[in-house]
Amino acid sequence: MTITITAFERSPDGGKGLARDTRVRWALEEVGQPYAVRLVSFGAMKEPAHLAVHPFGQIPTYEDGDLTLFETGAIVFHIAQHKAGLLPDDADARARAITWMFAALSTIEPPIIELQTAKFQEGDKPWAKARMPLVQDRIHDRLKQLSARLGDADWLDGGFSAGDLMMVSVLLRTRPSGLLDEYPNLAAYVARGEVRPAYQRAFAAQYAVNKPPAG
Repeated sequence: MTITITAFERSPDGGKGLARDTRVRWALEEVGQPYAVRLVSFGAMKEPAHLAVHPFGQIPTYEDGDLTLFETGAIVFHIAQHKAGLLPDDADARARAITWMFAALSTIEPPIIELQTAKFQEGDKPWAKARMPLVQDRIHDRLKQLSARLGDADWLDGGFSAGDLMMVSVLLRTRPSGLLDEYPNLAAYVARGEVRPAYQRAFAAQYAVNKPPAG
C-alpha cells in the first residue's frame, strides 16, 4: 500500500518549503520511498474526517496501511527507524542523531515559532513592539549556542542524519527574519541541506502545489 501524507491545499508560505510537510517529504525522498499526497484545505482540516487522523487539525499526517501518525518528529523518526539512510548503524551515533532531532524540535524551534506568533498573530497588540526584542534575544541565545557547537563541521555529528534534516528544516524558518545571516556557519549548514538532491525534490513537489498560475 502506498504511503500517503497530507499537506496544505494552499500553503501559507506560498511553497517556500517552510510548511512542515516539507520535512516529511524530504525524509521520504532521502530514503527513496515513494509516497502520495492528499491536499487538505484549511476548512477540511477542522472537519471530523481529518480530525480522526490528526486530533489537533493540522498537517502533515502519515498513513501506511493501518498505521496513522501525526507530528513531524514522530513521522520522520518512524521513517528513519524503518528505512536506511537517515540514522547511523552505530548505536551510539544513532542515539546522538536522535538527540539532535529532539533538540531541533524542543530547544531550537520554540523561540522561532514564538517570533512568528509575535509578528503575525500578536503584531497589533499594544505590547507587541516591546516584546519583539525579547523574543529575538531568545532566538539569538540558541543560535549562538548551536553555532558554537557546529563550528566548522559539515553536519552536527559525523555524516548527515535525521538530526540534520530536522535542524535544517527548523533553521529555515528563521530566513524571513534575517536572523540566520548573523551566523555564517549556520547559514552555510542550511545551504548544504538545501542542495541535497532529496531536499530539492521535496521542495519542488511542495512548490508545484503552491506556485502562482502562469500568465
